Amino acid sequence: MEITTLPAAGVASAIRIEIDDDATPIVRLLGRILRDASRTGHAADVLGRGSGSVAIRSHSTPQAATVTFADGMIAVTGGVFAPVDATVVVDLDSRCARVYSEGDADLADAVLGALQVPLPDWQEAGARFWEQTRTIPGMPDGLAVVARGIEGSQEARFGGGDVAYRIVGSVDALAGFFTGTDFLFTALERGLRVQGSLAQLSVMTAASWKARYDV
Repeated sequence: MEITTLPAAGVASAIRIEIDDDATPIVRLLGRILRDASRTGHAADVLGRGSGSVAIRSHSTPQAATVTFADGMIAVTGGVFAPVDATVVVDLDSRCARVYSEGDADLADAVLGALQVPLPDWQEAGARFWEQTRTIPGMPDGLAVVARGIEGSQEARFGGGDVAYRIVGSVDALAGFFTGTDFLFTALERGLRVQGSLAQLSVMTAASWKARYDV
């Protein structure tokens, strides 16, 4: 299994997060979210819980995974092949919004809360996104970003050079895209706007996968 060990704020010992070596998209997504939660100190009481298992299922596809807590370790595995304490059906394209849950209600609520990591400032998210993705073959020299809100527009540039990929959207849309919370095409459907060549769009799609699934 792939293993990540991160300290979580408020937890005495480090949290070890494991995912399958050949992880499916839902496993990679959940693993990435839990790593973000641990890195930012979000829901530390949940991440450090002693035991429990939760099945996470997609509401629109057959995708499913099991999240197991045991002795300071969290394992995310593909499928559901054993009895669990709770089952949560979520909309993976809507930031893991709950569709249905059953079983241990407190555990289901806690895990859902852990999966809904607060979005950081869009510029902080953009800087992290750039560091994660700038070495992808074909990435432009930089990103020229415009955040639009009720108080006007803010601009930021990540990277340098003459060729920049322009991205425009609300603060929420930008932070959602940069963190991988929203996949690029989902963000486009919700109003994010991009300006560049088709080749750059292809590369940015790969960058979106990188941020969302940590691949």
